[in-house]
This record gives sequence, C-alpha cells and structure tokens, in this order.
Amino acid sequence: MTQSLGLILGAFLGLVLFLYTFWPEKNSASQREKTRIDYLLERKEQLYDNLRDLNFEYRAGKYPEEDYQAQRSLMEDETARILAQIETLQKA
Repeated sequence: MTQSLGLILGAFLGLVLFLYTFWPEKNSASQREKTRIDYLLERKEQLYDNLRDLNFEYRAGKYPEEDYQAQRSLMEDETARILAQIETLQKA
C-alpha cells in the first residue's frame, strides 16, 4: 500500500514538474519590437567596447602601429555614421 502511494505521489510530482517546466507562457511573445534607433544604440555601444578593447590590445603590444591605425580608423568612421543616423532619427 505505501509503495503504491509512493509511486502515485512520485508520478504526480513528476507530472507537476514536467508541466511547470514546459508550460507555455502567456506573454512569451510580448517582447517589444526593436526600432532602428534601438539597433543603432546597441551598435554604438558595441563599437565603443571594440575601440576600448583595441586600444588596450595595442598598448599591450598585440597590434603593430599600422594595423591599429587602420582598425581604429574603420571603427571611428562607422561610429560617426551611426551617431549621425541616431541624431537624424531622434530629430524626426
């Protein structure tokens, strides 16, 4: 009798845990849509992080001067374009 009760309770607990784990959420698709400006702000932060990393690695001696200047120039140009787009979108 107690063994049967233990099996029933174990099966019930397993079912409850399974349902708790895999039950679909009602608001799972409620994330807000990213706007263009959200994407640009994220990209700007990524570029700032990349520039910071590039400067650190250059000072650590991992990059020759020519490569550092070329990479930095590319990143700064892209950052300037993104900042201009952000400014244009914020004015609109």
